[in-house]
Amino acid sequence: MTGAAIQLDDVDFAYPGGEPLHFSTTFEAGSFTGLIGPSGSGKTTLINLIAGFEEPVSGHISFDGVNAAGTEPANRPVTMVFQDNNLFAHLDVFTNIALGVSASLNLPDDDRTLIATAMEETGLSGLGRRLPRELSGGQRQRVAIARALVRDRPVLLLDEPFAALGPALRRDMLRLVSNIHKQRAMTVILVSHDPADVKFAATHAAFLDEGGVVANRPVDALFSASDIPGLQGYLGT
Repeated sequence: MTGAAIQLDDVDFAYPGGEPLHFSTTFEAGSFTGLIGPSGSGKTTLINLIAGFEEPVSGHISFDGVNAAGTEPANRPVTMVFQDNNLFAHLDVFTNIALGVSASLNLPDDDRTLIATAMEETGLSGLGRRLPRELSGGQRQRVAIARALVRDRPVLLLDEPFAALGPALRRDMLRLVSNIHKQRAMTVILVSHDPADVKFAATHAAFLDEGGVVANRPVDALFSASDIPGLQGYLGT
């Protein structure tokens, strides 16, 4: 399965008592976009809208031209990895991943092969019977990514999943996601507080400020630009 194009057309949203947010942008099919911007600029809200965890007040979100209005999160072509990996502490690695395939855990051989492939892709081979408490922080995030992969959706959303990891381990995880992106041609959107992470792993970068997407360009073009309001101040250059 290859990635899906994501289009946000005049999408308006506001939390009760919060500042209004407005998003109009396109994420190309098969791109890997890092979202950067000041705290409160709307990065997490943007991917929550794409995932369907929030509904816009107005405007449209579409996947490959199909309007997603009214579509429940489970029925969108999206899977998401959070900073808190949301693993079940009493279930082993294999079972945590298997829940991405079947909540009933009724797994035919094809599904077991799919899980084994995802474990191999994420460096978890041989760890299937371990509990989350027996894993490192990076390994737990690998389990969350493997569970996302077995869902086999064309869009992968990551909400600062590696923020709690040290620099070296975070770089390893970014390399893992970058390799998966290249192998599967998924559309990937990563929320990051560190522009260096986006430069390292992503093909595109979107800068958010004051509740909207100010610019969305290929990585090198965005970081070298001098015409994007607020970007140089954010980067400290």
